[in-house]
Amino acid sequence: MLDERKRKILRAIINDYILTAEPVGSRTIARNHDLGVSPATIRNEMADLEALGYIEQPHTSAGRVPSGQGYRFYVDCLLAPTMLSENDEVLIRSWYEAKVRSLEQVFQETAKILSRMTRNVSLVLAPQFSNLTFKYLQFLPLDNKRVILVIVTSSGYVENKVINLPADMAFSDLQRLADIINNRLAGLSLDKIKLSFLQKIKNDILVDSDLYKSMLEILRRALSFEKDKRVYLGGTTQLISQPEFRDVDKVKELLTMLEEEPLLCDILHVPDNDGVVVTIGQENKYSGIKDCSMVQATYRVDGMVIGTVAVLGPTRMDYGKIMAILDFMHDHLGEVLRKYKF
Repeated sequence: MLDERKRKILRAIINDYILTAEPVGSRTIARNHDLGVSPATIRNEMADLEALGYIEQPHTSAGRVPSGQGYRFYVDCLLAPTMLSENDEVLIRSWYEAKVRSLEQVFQETAKILSRMTRNVSLVLAPQFSNLTFKYLQFLPLDNKRVILVIVTSSGYVENKVINLPADMAFSDLQRLADIINNRLAGLSLDKIKLSFLQKIKNDILVDSDLYKSMLEILRRALSFEKDKRVYLGGTTQLISQPEFRDVDKVKELLTMLEEEPLLCDILHVPDNDGVVVTIGQENKYSGIKDCSMVQATYRVDGMVIGTVAVLGPTRMDYGKIMAILDFMHDHLGEVLRKYKF
């Protein structure tokens, strides 16, 4: 175990790094924190913390940053319990009162308010509803040879795929094709759209077979989610503004993972314990989030676990505030859902 001085220095390093995203040096700690010791003493203690695996040195800096082990010790042993401020509680309650008019909107708006308050990606694992309907299909031009095929459901879920433009078709032909399909499918419950029905549409409109295969593929994906749950996302664009994700390849891998709803359902497992759960860096089982931390909590209605709310972001996240928000959501979401006869 760490002695008290090492704990104070580790806490100072992590708090400063969360605020600045810059490696922290001994002089910075001495200047910003009244620890009663010299920069030289702090430097020696930092060397010990590095040897123990709690902090590490980026190659290009004389300062230090927390390691996954350091963040874990911080969350488990150094982080004082944080209460959500009264202003934040009022913000959350008023958000639901102003924005929510249906059961479906409860989950959509939960994702939005979580991402807004934490400035990270929010995820809400919620029950699936059998009344979701097909909204529309759309083609978006990408370049002279490719288009993006998009399908949107009534919940706002979007499925898309890049496809090659058939050689004998103009983009205006695709728009007419989309109009035909939308007229046939719009408003139909997803569980009533059978592939045999889609095949009949193909026979009626005599469309290019490869194009129709692509359409069938993403329709099939839209229809084949796990029937009992789905994931609502908020704030994915927040990632791009984080200094940790300036690496395009890193962002691409993470954004690709966030598009895989079955994968997200697996990540958002219901925790065994009934509190806020934090997984940090390498503790996450999927490679796309090895540089991230995730804080999650269950929510209940009348004692029954309904789903999970979570925040995903860089390991340099404000754990105290995020844990306080999710702890509040743990109870408040149940109250909101009961209003809509869940």
